[in-house]
Amino acid sequence: MANETARNIGPVILLGPPGAGKGTQSKQIVDRYGIPQISTGDLLRDNIAQGTALGLQARSIMARGELVPDELMYGIVATRLREADCKRGFVLDGFPRTSGQAGWLDAFLETEVFDKSKKCPPVVIQLLVDYNQLLLRLTGRRSCPTCGRLYNIHLQPPLVNESCDVDGSKLLIREDDREELISGRLNAYEQQTRRVADYYRAQGRLVAINADRSVGEVTAHIFSVIDEHCPGGC
Repeated sequence: MANETARNIGPVILLGPPGAGKGTQSKQIVDRYGIPQISTGDLLRDNIAQGTALGLQARSIMARGELVPDELMYGIVATRLREADCKRGFVLDGFPRTSGQAGWLDAFLETEVFDKSKKCPPVVIQLLVDYNQLLLRLTGRRSCPTCGRLYNIHLQPPLVNESCDVDGSKLLIREDDREELISGRLNAYEQQTRRVADYYRAQGRLVAINADRSVGEVTAHIFSVIDEHCPGGC
């Protein structure tokens, strides 16, 4: 493990629909390799909360009900990726979402973050999950409002229906996990990110993994992909 947290890993990009397990697998990668997880949603909220110049611009745009443009997000992402803890590598969460963002990221990584003698190109892993399995994962997700413990009433149910095993609190369902909204989320993902997968596939850099398996099996496969991508460090 000491060796894993010392060598260069390079950028890791996980692609997959809601419920594919990107959050769970990102945490496994972070724990094994000692690199940070970079969430664009968290970055945006942090910049707004801290009142940075980019955050103030974003807040003004969002207050008008408009989407934050790519150019502004590029500035926020670039600032974060230049920080010291990203030098050995990082896991990107929620970025890139379009082929244009993927192109920008390639151009950015070509000139920054890593020394040319040590840098790794991104390893791009697509988590593939059967549609019916996704529905079970999403509609079954529950969380405890008190301790934050997560459950799935179909796959990992609590001992007592709809109650937390730890403190007995009534479990909550995320608003966007309601069945009537899920099909729209999955369709939006498919339309939005298909071109990102196509972009990396065309470059021969996309590795598709069957994520219908257990968490441990998927994690082991991801680790093997990362280790083969940069054997011994980049």
